[in-house]
Amino acid sequence: MSTFLHRVAHWAFRRRRTVVLVWVAVLAAVFLGAVNSSEAPEDSASLPGIESQQAFDLLDERFPGTEADGAQARVVFVAADGQQVTSTVNRSAVDTLVDEVADGPQVAGATSPFDAHAVSEDASTAYATITYRTTADDLTEASEEALTAAVEHARGAGLTVEVGGSALETEPAQGIGEVLGILVAAAVLLITFGSLAAAGLPLLTAVLGVGISLATITALGSALGFSSTVGELAMMLGLAVGIDYSLFVVSRYREERAKGHQAQEAAALAVGTAGSAVVFAGLTVVIALLGLSVVGVPTLTKMGIGSAGTVLVGVLIALTAVPALLGFWPDAVLPRRDREGPRRARSRRPGRFGRNRNWSWTWNRNRQGATPAGTARTPWGVRWARFVTRRPVAVLSLTVIGLGALAVPSPNLRMGMPGAESKPTTTTERRAYDALADGFGPGFNGPLTVVVDVEGADDPAAAVTAVSDRLADTEGIVSVSPPHFNEAKDTAVVSAVPSTGPAGEQTQDLVRTIRDERPAIESATGAEFQVTGTTALNLDVGRKMQDALVPYLAVVVGLAFLLLMVVFRSILVPVKAALGFLLSVGAALGAIVAVFQEGHGAGVFGVEETGPIMSTMPIFLVGIVFGLAMDYQVFLVSRIREAHIHGEQPGQAVVTGFRHSAQVVGAAALIMMAVFGGFMTGGESMVKMVGFGLASAVFFDAFVVRMAFVPAVLALLGKRAWWLPGALDRLLPRVDVEGEALTRRAPAPDDASGDDDRRESVTV
Repeated sequence: MSTFLHRVAHWAFRRRRTVVLVWVAVLAAVFLGAVNSSEAPEDSASLPGIESQQAFDLLDERFPGTEADGAQARVVFVAADGQQVTSTVNRSAVDTLVDEVADGPQVAGATSPFDAHAVSEDASTAYATITYRTTADDLTEASEEALTAAVEHARGAGLTVEVGGSALETEPAQGIGEVLGILVAAAVLLITFGSLAAAGLPLLTAVLGVGISLATITALGSALGFSSTVGELAMMLGLAVGIDYSLFVVSRYREERAKGHQAQEAAALAVGTAGSAVVFAGLTVVIALLGLSVVGVPTLTKMGIGSAGTVLVGVLIALTAVPALLGFWPDAVLPRRDREGPRRARSRRPGRFGRNRNWSWTWNRNRQGATPAGTARTPWGVRWARFVTRRPVAVLSLTVIGLGALAVPSPNLRMGMPGAESKPTTTTERRAYDALADGFGPGFNGPLTVVVDVEGADDPAAAVTAVSDRLADTEGIVSVSPPHFNEAKDTAVVSAVPSTGPAGEQTQDLVRTIRDERPAIESATGAEFQVTGTTALNLDVGRKMQDALVPYLAVVVGLAFLLLMVVFRSILVPVKAALGFLLSVGAALGAIVAVFQEGHGAGVFGVEETGPIMSTMPIFLVGIVFGLAMDYQVFLVSRIREAHIHGEQPGQAVVTGFRHSAQVVGAAALIMMAVFGGFMTGGESMVKMVGFGLASAVFFDAFVVRMAFVPAVLALLGKRAWWLPGALDRLLPRVDVEGEALTRRAPAPDDASGDDDRRESVTV
């Protein structure tokens, strides 16, 4: 692997103009494809295999012309203090609104609260239901404006009018995630490298990769069903891994230049070593993302495919575009104090047996890991590694106990999909939700929709009545609506209002109770029924995610274990990586539950309302974080193994590995945290949850697991960490991630191989 990538980088460096032109041409081609492509589809809520989805499908089949997920507006009217909505003036205003909306475009029906008995007992609150013939995403601007104008007219009559439902759903405030991530990344890179060029190159290549990936996703959106959500995740991951992968190559290039290698050979060695780690780190991320298809949720599958493609583009750019750009500005990425040295070295070529003593001393200093007295402070990574290797038991114990304590809230996880109750009180949806809860009870915002199939019943009307009566007698049900039959009279829809809110555990228990009693009801009535609605849907999705989690972990962890075993030629190192990953994910889930569900420190993170955790969050977190965690595992441990196979003792190998990689891994983690944390600046609670979860998981994995847990375990295991049975050693392919073959064949730093480099380099 390292030898092949070494040749690729040599070619990219020599043919840098060709390489850059090819990438620019690719960007132009996919951009043209994106511009000329048809509009991408909106996110589909379809979740095959769950009862709630089967109920929706039955509604679409038996009630043609109206989609089960069609747009709906629930206009809530609240009378002023001391008044009633049934008064002459208020009633006239309500009827006027209903009449105006009913004549609007795309409206399927507008039901007055006085005709549907939708008035609260104290007559202070009422609601009108507006249904549309299309989904909310397909509503025209004229339809939205007609509803908005009618609402404003009613407000002018003295009523408090709020609109819930999907028709006028408020767009969440857009955050500055991408901008903040790039700004923080630039600052971190500048501090780490001390060079504007070195800081700008990873940013440039990351933006190039994200641009190509987003344009490709847009171009293929219609054909493959890629929605805007696919692009958002791809942008978030592509920006993070694109910066990181280029960062590792540039960092290794600077290290090779410090050893005295000419620019072309240094770029080739950087790609042959750090590039090999990039390849396998990228493969682990791709495995984790493509593994989302195991869950069986089409949206997650598409998100995984789109994001995996983005990661692959980032890997290819790091292996080709980065060495090509280094060829244009070979010295610009070096620290300022080192830029004059290479120039003088190039202008003064040594004799056949000459030697540049300064470069020779620098190379020996880096190779031996020594820091001459009075020249520089010992790097913090070295000091920390020495501290850990001297006290591995204490560090390991504190790490496990600390992460375990953070994971304590995770068993209390309640899954669901945040609704209007999680929106800020500044939105009309939230105010409508609160008004309905005050006027009709907390369960009114989450009614259970029962779809009754009486196709095989002898007396359909009697069967539906019997089902409705049994539902009304169920403890926890406040009211049951009259059944609504389709034209064929073989299907009816009944709405049952629970006494508790849609996110409450009691409501979920109620759904389970109704479904458990279903066989007896169906046997007695001859009718079949299915339960759907917000609470039932959340319950079904949560169960589907839980059932898929174990197979998903088995596939992803199993494949990654094999990959890491090939990379590190060890059994215990992949086991350690998996255990560390479980610790970081457990701590991240515990933090999410503590903040977003239990409300601890919610105000600090801008969380206005707590509630259940998004159903897809656990498995989504596991997939993304596993891939990113293996990134740090490969980059950090590959340098430790490189030192070990070059003859260093296990403890010293850990210190050497940290000397070369701790600062870079720390910078990469800070960049990822900035990219993910930036998404918490938006107004959407689900986006905040994703950003917080990924940022906290990266922090736990990079700064706790990889920086403390990993060196402590390696120090305790010693040489046993690199043990591999002889049979496996002969069976597994040798990929040489550490570049051992390059070390054996590498030319002397000042040999004649730099001639082409000197002829082709662009002096900066």
